[in-house]
Amino acid sequence: MGRATETFYSVIRRQGITRRSFHRFCSLTASSFGLGPLAASKIAHALETKPRMPVIWLHGLECTCCSESFIRSAHPLIKDVLLSMISLDYDDTIMAAAGHQAEAILEETRARHKGRYVLAVEGNAPLNEGGMFCIDGGKPFVERLRWMAESSMAVIAWGTCASWGCVQAAKPNPTGAVPIDKVITEKPIVKVPGCPPIAEVMTGLVTFITTFGRLPELDRQGRPKMFYSERIHDKCYRRSHFDAGQFVEEWDDECARKGYCLYKMGCKGPTTYNACSALRWNGGVSFPIQSGHGCLGCSEDGFWDKGSFYDRLTTIQQFGIEKNADQIGMAAAGVVGLAVAAHAAVTAVKRLTHKPDRAAPKDKPT
Repeated sequence: MGRATETFYSVIRRQGITRRSFHRFCSLTASSFGLGPLAASKIAHALETKPRMPVIWLHGLECTCCSESFIRSAHPLIKDVLLSMISLDYDDTIMAAAGHQAEAILEETRARHKGRYVLAVEGNAPLNEGGMFCIDGGKPFVERLRWMAESSMAVIAWGTCASWGCVQAAKPNPTGAVPIDKVITEKPIVKVPGCPPIAEVMTGLVTFITTFGRLPELDRQGRPKMFYSERIHDKCYRRSHFDAGQFVEEWDDECARKGYCLYKMGCKGPTTYNACSALRWNGGVSFPIQSGHGCLGCSEDGFWDKGSFYDRLTTIQQFGIEKNADQIGMAAAGVVGLAVAAHAAVTAVKRLTHKPDRAAPKDKPT
């Protein structure tokens, strides 16, 4: 707990990191956020002067896939985030303390950093039967969630479980699982959906809050615009095939081997907002569509209740869909032919109806 007042810069200097490497880190961080060149100096100043931010990480109903993704961040490295940038004071999945020692940390953080710590929540809260379907520290998780959120600065809802409810809240939802914003209503909540979210999206959000001491700009659903403002479809490398009407018809057919669009195989990329096609996974190596499987839409609300992962979307209205280049070309040629014929007919009618009167011949002299 004593190191919570240290700055990021003082920690990395003690670890032997040079000032030049520090400024390089700040420049790369600014670039990853899409910020201008002056932002790097602002980030450097903030990391030199501001103390590390205390973070409490709670786990409700979930599978820990968000934590698994988080620890695989490459930019920045997770060791830099956990050991230098933030003060992760509580996470019952990875912490050494247990029992009364762990409970004491929550009490101390809540009292010592009131209004200044971030509450990160992985998973959701079941409300049925008084919350008995998720017990944490001998009490229903929903009670601990409310208690720790009360004194926090803000709440981060990691993953689709915390953001939308995910599989636990899928019909018929016997535990009464609900997303975090149905329980916490008086604190700002940042939703970071995905099953799991991309590692660099998670660490990028933490870096932003640590650097600027505030939350990033959010969309109307509470998601960071820097990562959720575009659909996967918008930057998908198969988009040109979608526009040309070139689709995979069956798994491993000739069109699949050519890398055609996976829309007909159930890809939800046209309606899913996430950074998969831009940041990609595993340090930018790949993402599901690149590996030959359509997007499941796992970062969207209620994706478990929207039918099979392989059901085709039926609400997409766009020129060229399910048409190949020849069909589009034939249709265009037909339209042009009809237009030419119509133009010729109209011209002929005009000539007949507006034919100029010829002058009467003059009488010949007798």
